[in-house]
Amino acid sequence: MALNVAPQYRRLYEKLRSLMEDGTYQRGDLLPSENELCAAHHLTRPTVRKALDLLVNDGFILRHQGKGSIVQGRPKGIGILSLSGTTSAIGKDHLKTMIIVKPGIRSWKHAFGYEITEREKSLGCIYMERLRLINDTPVFYDITMIPNLNLPRFTSRNFENRSLFEILRKHYQIQVKGGEQKILAIAADQRIQEHFKVKRNHPILRLDRRMETNRPGFSFFSQIYCNTEDYSLIGRF
Repeated sequence: MALNVAPQYRRLYEKLRSLMEDGTYQRGDLLPSENELCAAHHLTRPTVRKALDLLVNDGFILRHQGKGSIVQGRPKGIGILSLSGTTSAIGKDHLKTMIIVKPGIRSWKHAFGYEITEREKSLGCIYMERLRLINDTPVFYDITMIPNLNLPRFTSRNFENRSLFEILRKHYQIQVKGGEQKILAIAADQRIQEHFKVKRNHPILRLDRRMETNRPGFSFFSQIYCNTEDYSLIGRF
């Protein structure tokens, strides 16, 4: 099965987003005008406008008539409560991702207490476990379950020090648009003690999440354990 090819507006969106994330364009800078973007990338004005509209929706730019597109910078927050994702919010220089269980297809009947459809049950899920470290300190341990629905070659991709949100967005045009989450306070069990290097009964936050996307009827699920001893959780969700 061939991979989905991103439409032109998505490719321009990714280029501009990358330039803002790597600091080429910084907060307060003006992006090139619509005419300049059209000429530079050989695109039509409606295509350029659609890419800019996405950047507005995702909080990267503000558009002012008569001034143009003003860079707002990377969405803020530690990311675990942010639609930008943890990697985008914290930055690749400070965040490391270790794969504990590589992505693989498994059967499932539910997802961390959330109901799934009969079709999703019949096709199984893509299951993976990751440990996220900030400045070399283990802070997040997450288990992710993604419906095995039209995600070609997903299990063969490299997720080491990579953003799941970014892979879904760039390679499958799947973008998180909202969701639901349950937050529980728990005591660290043996598995969590080993991952976080903490003592028995150390307080941990657990987030059970259902992430809704721009693909109709497609949601994915995660269970995230958070060691908030040195980091608070902030952000918009």
